[in-house]
Amino acid sequence: MAKPYSIDLRERVVAAVRSGRSCRDVADTFGVSVASVVKWGQRFRKSGSVAPGQMGGHRTPVLESERAWLVARISSEPDVTTRVLADELPDRRIEVDHTTVWRFLRGLDLSHKKKRSRERAGSP
Repeated sequence: MAKPYSIDLRERVVAAVRSGRSCRDVADTFGVSVASVVKWGQRFRKSGSVAPGQMGGHRTPVLESERAWLVARISSEPDVTTRVLADELPDRRIEVDHTTVWRFLRGLDLSHKKKRSRERAGSP
């Protein structure tokens, strides 16, 4: 993710616009996009600051509340697939894709390749 522009640049851009120059002229002068000039001006009028908002951050996984159930379910049936788990989760009022289940299990170090049906059945 790219870093936000400096506060100094933002303040100079907003000051130039407030002095009566057009957004396009200011954008050309400072080498930023017109959209940035407009948004920084809007931010300044709304909050009185040109500081950037928070970028990124931690988000609690959707399946965190079902951690115990998922671990118990995999313990009881080690070869259960992520698609089967995703199909069972709506019964618990959570609808997610199988890739969401896979990512969550990978974070718990529980993701692994399942045995092929031929190997489970004991076929050569």
